[in-house]
Amino acid sequence: WRSRFAGDGRSTGHRGASTIPTKVRNMLRAVRPAAARGLATQASAAEPLWMPFTPNAWFNEQRSKGTARTVVRGEGMHYYDKDGRAILDCSAGLWCSAAGISPRPVIEAVKKQLDEMVYAPSFMMCHEPAEKWAEALVAEGNLEATGHTKAFFTMCGSTSVDTALKMALAYHRSRGEGSRTIFIGREKAYHGTNISGASVGGIGGNRAQFTSALIPTVDHLKSTLNIKEQAFTVGEPEEGADLADELLDLIALHGPANIAAVIMEPVAGSAGVFVPPKGYLKRLRQICDDHGILLILDEVITAFGRLGTPFAMDYFGISADIVTTAKGLTSAVVPAGAVIAQQHVYDAIVGGAAPETIELFHGYTYSCHPVAAAAGIATLEHYHEAGLYENAAAMVPVLEDALHSNFDASNPYVVDVRNIGLMGAIQLRTPPGMGPGKFGHAVMNHLWFEEDVYVRFTGDTLAFSPAFIVQKEQIYAMMEAVKRGVDAVGPRFF
Repeated sequence: WRSRFAGDGRSTGHRGASTIPTKVRNMLRAVRPAAARGLATQASAAEPLWMPFTPNAWFNEQRSKGTARTVVRGEGMHYYDKDGRAILDCSAGLWCSAAGISPRPVIEAVKKQLDEMVYAPSFMMCHEPAEKWAEALVAEGNLEATGHTKAFFTMCGSTSVDTALKMALAYHRSRGEGSRTIFIGREKAYHGTNISGASVGGIGGNRAQFTSALIPTVDHLKSTLNIKEQAFTVGEPEEGADLADELLDLIALHGPANIAAVIMEPVAGSAGVFVPPKGYLKRLRQICDDHGILLILDEVITAFGRLGTPFAMDYFGISADIVTTAKGLTSAVVPAGAVIAQQHVYDAIVGGAAPETIELFHGYTYSCHPVAAAAGIATLEHYHEAGLYENAAAMVPVLEDALHSNFDASNPYVVDVRNIGLMGAIQLRTPPGMGPGKFGHAVMNHLWFEEDVYVRFTGDTLAFSPAFIVQKEQIYAMMEAVKRGVDAVGPRFF
């Protein structure tokens, strides 16, 4: 019964949790020692690891009980625990393992680079891997055709956002418009967790502990999510493009000469896959153009095939002045990020500086890291050589059908289903008297231990973003498992 969803992702014929009844399975788990289950047994007090975005006290308690979610290996569509249990990954890790877990061609490229040069600074000197990486990156999709000719390498999505915001400020200052210092973000948006990203982001939990340090020159548009009128919409909502006109109100409030940039996720991913209404992004682009405001698209999640196109800009038919990327940039083999700027942004900043002076006082120790460069080049090559963009596009209608055929308005535990590209979300009903997250966390736990499935949750929303190697059978299997999980856990809360 452990062999289903094995390394090749094929089911053994039964799509259920197991041929062994759940009660028997729980008894077997109870009598096996924790070490045999491949789970940590250290007491919480002895655990030195402080985990990110995790209730650490609770997690360490689970360690002491032998019930913590722990993996030791990953390959393709699966993680594995110490006793070899295969766990189907529905989320490409954290939206990032787009080529699957541990893609061999990328790993081999990294090994080769490690033998040649592990590190070289990128301040006042350069190296061939970084130059080749930049060339490969700006040649991706339609970037060169839309004037996106300059790549600035960072370390992750958060540092990409920080870099993009600094570029916007430097751009306006170089053009003699130093009064443009205000950024416009959006409610429920996620732009990383450093101070600048949390400032332009709109998720309350990422801001509440740090309000005294947040950037004051930031305002936010309203979220486009409208469950009351658009629940269970397939793809992009037809109505709602006029929400972009709220930007005109903020321009009138702050003054058009004071706004530096609008920063926007094409699809709000981390908050729960909020799909923009048709025409919304094009309208934002037009308003920005009309008022000399830069548009920054945060494509940390959507870049490199997530919507079935190389970039979300290709999908929505728009062009941003500055684009932030990470995650799929190296398929998470090596941490890395990149900011891609249009030529006019580069020209304004570099051309506005005195000769032989640093034009942009910004960078990181690990910018242009040669090992990251090797991973980035190999990842882009692998996407094309293995046909992963094409497979992702082919799986888009499969994910759409699997989501909406298994979850609709008749399900008492579900309030909305959303999808676009190879992304989807099931928003669960928040139990009365409870804050968001209890139901979602319980479903995640159930799926991990009872269905051998990993699903990411945010609040009471289950989010899906499988790797581009995913197959039709795996998509339907994961959704059927999730349906069983929701139906099993729901009665505990309602």
